[in-house]
Amino acid sequence: MRDDAQAWYREPWVWFVAGLPAVAIVASFASLGIAIATDDGVVAEDYYKQGLAVNQVLRREALARDLHLVATVTFSGGRVEVALPGGAERFPQLRLRLIHPTRSGLDQTALLRASGGAYEGRLAATDGEPRLLVLEDAGATWRLTASWNGRDAQSHLGAGG
Repeated sequence: MRDDAQAWYREPWVWFVAGLPAVAIVASFASLGIAIATDDGVVAEDYYKQGLAVNQVLRREALARDLHLVATVTFSGGRVEVALPGGAERFPQLRLRLIHPTRSGLDQTALLRASGGAYEGRLAATDGEPRLLVLEDAGATWRLTASWNGRDAQSHLGAGG
């Protein structure tokens, strides 16, 4: 028997070799916990219906182009104001949606009512992240879209974004 022999558990290479799979197992359970606890919200349950609805969306944007609709959205705290030239006489209500690009739970919708040549409504505070703005009439017959960086006080909307 050798004099310099150590017990196996005192050898650092044994712990190194055994530790790598142990770390991988712990990391995989942590990843599983994160995957279960969070919902990515990216894939819709009715994705097929949404895909078929693309033609309807294109028709709505074409109608907005034909009507020569453009709008300016102004954000001020929790208040939102939309200027739609000539709109107050034709559309008593509008709907403004702020759509988060990746997290549907952060989407907001504001019902806007005509008030003195413009439309006014309220929104909860946003987190300053970019949003897609979608403005449409109450019957959803036309729509205007734009990207908004989440910080500017104004954004201009047009047919087809």
